[in-house]
Amino acid sequence: MRICFPVESDKGLDSEVFGHFGSAPIFIVFDTKTKSIDTINNQDSSHTHGMCSPLKGLEGKMVDAIVVGGIGAGAINKLNGMGIKVYRASQGSVQDNVGLFENNTLSEITVDLACGGHAGGCGH
Repeated sequence: MRICFPVESDKGLDSEVFGHFGSAPIFIVFDTKTKSIDTINNQDSSHTHGMCSPLKGLEGKMVDAIVVGGIGAGAINKLNGMGIKVYRASQGSVQDNVGLFENNTLSEITVDLACGGHAGGCGH
């Protein structure tokens, strides 16, 4: 399984998970089978609010799940439409959240729990 973690800076598994999907500068993708990571520069970080294109941001690379502090409803709908589930990150590093994900302790973010207008309720 390939899990995507939006981050502000690339420190590998020690990177802190970012508070919002669309504006994260970088994505760390962790492969649970090979225990390897890939780094993707967000190609859509300067999108207009509400117009996030997750697949463009991920350079067209497919993932199985996203773990992030917050995300907008439009991005959730687009990701879910591609079969990708989104989970709320716990504060901490990618490594911390990999463990939580593998133990099934992260909750899924649904449209009704999405960020709204980047004001309050978004992120940790």
